[in-house]
Amino acid sequence: MSRAGRETLAWTRRHLLGLEDLSAEELTAVLDTARGFSEISTRSIRKVPTLRGRVVANLFYEDSTRTRLSFSLAAQRLSADVLSFTKSGSSTSKGETLIDTARNIEAMGVDVFVVRHKAPGAPHVLARHLEGSVVNAGDGAHEHPTQALLDCHTIREARGKIEGLHVAIVGDIGHSRVARSNLFALKTLGAKVTLVGPPTLVSGRFRELGAEVSHDLDEVLPEIDVINMLRIQRERQGHLNFPSLVEYSRRFALNEKRMKRAKKDVLVMHPGPLNRGVEITPEVADGPNSVILNQVASGLAVRMAVLFLVTAAKERAQKEQHSTEQAALPSGGAS
Repeated sequence: MSRAGRETLAWTRRHLLGLEDLSAEELTAVLDTARGFSEISTRSIRKVPTLRGRVVANLFYEDSTRTRLSFSLAAQRLSADVLSFTKSGSSTSKGETLIDTARNIEAMGVDVFVVRHKAPGAPHVLARHLEGSVVNAGDGAHEHPTQALLDCHTIREARGKIEGLHVAIVGDIGHSRVARSNLFALKTLGAKVTLVGPPTLVSGRFRELGAEVSHDLDEVLPEIDVINMLRIQRERQGHLNFPSLVEYSRRFALNEKRMKRAKKDVLVMHPGPLNRGVEITPEVADGPNSVILNQVASGLAVRMAVLFLVTAAKERAQKEQHSTEQAALPSGGAS
């Protein structure tokens, strides 16, 4: 059996709703599949017929640039047709529910729904009501699974492994779906994870999920192999949970002075959008340790892998169900 075949069989889920309950084998299947798809972007013709005839719908109830464009391009690279939905200008303003909107779109022949919504659990609700596959593109402050997968892919491609590395995630942990998904994936793949930020943004309760917690970036920085900087999510806070942005930057921004305390080969990451001068300075964001643009490139390969795997799992389940139903039919014969 080919490696692609083994990876497909290792993934049996019709949906990708989160990473908390995924096994190391499942996570690795996505990363290995993404590695295969990453080569497509280097070709003169950057398209394969893998999902020809399939339809992918992007349902984005929150603003997005990188994730929405990345999923659209990933589907197009796989030769799928793409429908794009945004909340503004839709029937949502007329009172239509999320489920009704999705069912009406599914009636057009949609196979995969990519969903971003401000309500935690919204993709899970849709998965219970739709025949098609559902991929979570971010649900409130809950999870952002493909961002964590692309972060893991970036680390593995740069370092050759994830197991044994010490990863720090710094910033607004309490409101970050990226931090949660990264914690789940990295711990499952064998990394040590330290969450760093002020006590108002990094609760000690995260230790219950297997993370280390620190409120002093300077103290932990020399031990870190990978540092993932997060922005302050002011839209989710309502008000600042610390005295000021100046004070926050003084204690937690990654700048040139702090980089001198870090390992020479430390990887610097950021899921975007960057607030330059707040959580990270331009010299560091654009510096030699930065793999921020690598993350963007990894996102395309990872999302191609996810779209392929959930579609393959759904089709395999349908074939198995059909075979079971056929086997249960009375056998024919001459009377």
